[in-house]
This record gives sequence, structure tokens and C-alpha cells, in this order.
Amino acid sequence: MQNKVAYYLEKLGLTRHVEGGSFKEVYRSANLIPHEALPAGFAAARPFGTAIYFMLEEGQFSAFHRIASDETWHFYDGATLSIYEINLNGQLIRHQLGRNLEAGEQFQLTIPAGSWFGSRCEVKYGFSLVGCTVAPGFDFADFELANKEALQKAYPQHAVIIDKLTH
Repeated sequence: MQNKVAYYLEKLGLTRHVEGGSFKEVYRSANLIPHEALPAGFAAARPFGTAIYFMLEEGQFSAFHRIASDETWHFYDGATLSIYEINLNGQLIRHQLGRNLEAGEQFQLTIPAGSWFGSRCEVKYGFSLVGCTVAPGFDFADFELANKEALQKAYPQHAVIIDKLTH
């Protein structure tokens, strides 16, 4: 597995991501949605869409965060990726991104704008190589990294997973 991880890190040019894991932006639309055409919550115009490669290795996690856009995840290689979503109703959903369709895994799924979500590869010595497409396009101005104590106070019933997927 480590040979594949090193291969992808080098060939795809992945670098460390602020929320955990490694990534590289591979697409940012040159076309912009004007600010006045966007829903509330966007401070300026945004590209039509953006896309990244994203990789997590066992022991790494993508910390709980939320963004102002929908984010579609795509599975490429490696082990199943668990994506934990706390939706706008406070319900915790564990999505499985992978290739075992018989076990309920999905090749792709979309996390709606405003949901809190974090992810991790839960397979020993495993890694998950995925892609994320965001529309309207991603901008760090629309990104909020969760504060552990505040998120646990808002959702005490999910305190254990929040503790594991926050810094």
C-alpha cells in the first residue's frame, strides 16, 4: 500500500491539506457566477465549479468542516472511505465511499451545503484516493473548520465521533 501512496503523492503532486490528508486542485472554472446570482452566504462571485484529488491514509482524517456549496465525492482507488455527515437536522450519517456496492458503498455521493462533515480511512494500513467536486466552486472564504467544544455542545449525541474528527 505504501508504494501506491508514494506513487499517487508524486504523480498527482499532492500536498498537505489544512483539514488533513493530501490534495491537489485540478480544475477551477474560468467562468464565474456573479455575486448577485448566488444564494446568501457567499461574499463574492464564485467559479462555476472546482475539483480536487484528495487522499487520506490510515491514521489521518479530514476534520469536521462545512462549506457554502454542495460537495460531490468520487471514489478512485484504495480502501473504503468513511464520511461522517451531521446534516442540517442534526442527524449523523455515515457514508461509505468505495467499490463494494453489495455492502452499500457508493462510487460517489454529495454532501449538501451547510452540513458538517469529516472523513477517514478506517482500514488498517489503508489509504483512500478520492476526488471532490464543488459547485459553486470552492473558496476558503466559504470554509469553516469545526471547533471541537462548540460542535460537541451543539450535538452532544455525536460527541464521540466529533472528538475523533476534530483537532
